[in-house]
Amino acid sequence: MSTAKKEYKRITVKSLTEMKAANQKISMLTAYDFTMAKIIDNAGVDVILVGDSASNVMAGHETTLPITLDQMIYHASSVVRGTERALVVVDLPFGSYQSDPKEALRSAIRIMKESGGHTVKLEGGSEVMESIRRILNAGIPVMGHLGLTPQSIYKFGTYTVRAKEEEEAEKLKKDAIALQELGCFAVVLEKVPAALAAEVAQSLSIPVIGIGAGGGVDGQVLVSHDMFGMTHEFHPRFLRRYMNLYEDMGSAVSQYIDDVKSSDFPNDSEQY
Repeated sequence: MSTAKKEYKRITVKSLTEMKAANQKISMLTAYDFTMAKIIDNAGVDVILVGDSASNVMAGHETTLPITLDQMIYHASSVVRGTERALVVVDLPFGSYQSDPKEALRSAIRIMKESGGHTVKLEGGSEVMESIRRILNAGIPVMGHLGLTPQSIYKFGTYTVRAKEEEEAEKLKKDAIALQELGCFAVVLEKVPAALAAEVAQSLSIPVIGIGAGGGVDGQVLVSHDMFGMTHEFHPRFLRRYMNLYEDMGSAVSQYIDDVKSSDFPNDSEQY
C-alpha cells in the first residue's frame, strides 16, 4: 500500500527526521543573499545552507578560511529574510569554534540571535565534540560535517576523496555515530566513497546529506552557483550543472553593451 508524501509548509529539524523515516529524499542548496534565497525557497528546496563557501563564491578567496563570523552573520541574515519554507543552516566559520568550546557557544549564539538562522553546522568529528555538546546544551540544533572538511584543507593538502583507506573510514563511521549520540540532527558527508556513505546512512537514524557521496544517502547538497552554471572553472565528478548561466549572462551583458553603443537602448518605449 503506497502512502502520499507529507507536504511541509515549513521545514524543521523534525521534518527532516520524518523525511528520512519515510524514505523521502532531502534537497539542499546553498544561498548567500536575499534574492538567491527567495528563488530557491520559492522553488521548494528543503534546506538552505548559508555555507562558508561564500568565501570562495562571493568573495573570490581560494579557500573557505578567510570568511569571518560577522560576514557569515551578514550573509545568513540576508538569506533568512528571503526564506519562508526552507530550514536555514548556517556554517560556523573557521576559527569560531575549534579552539574553545565556550567560544564555539558564543559564536553559535551570535549566529542565532543576529541572523535569525535556524541551525548551525560544524566540521569535524571527535576533535570538536565538546564544542558541539556546548552548543546543543544551549538548545541550538547542530548539523555535523564529515569526510572532506574544507576548513582543514591545509591539513589534508588536497580536495581529493576522503576515507578511502580502512583506518580513516572506520574513524568516519565512529564519528558519525558519535555525532548522532551527541544529539546532532543530521550529518553532511563530503567526497567519500559511495559505498561507505550508504553504510553510514543505513547505520544512523538521523539524515545523512551527501555531496560527492553517491546516491545511497538521505539527501543531496550542491553549491547553487555551481548547479546553475554561474561558475565554469569547477568540474568535480559529483557536480551536475542544470543551467549554463555563465555563458547566458555573458551573452546578455554583451548584447546590452552593443545596444548602448548603438543607441538602440533605451528605445522610445523605455523612456519617460
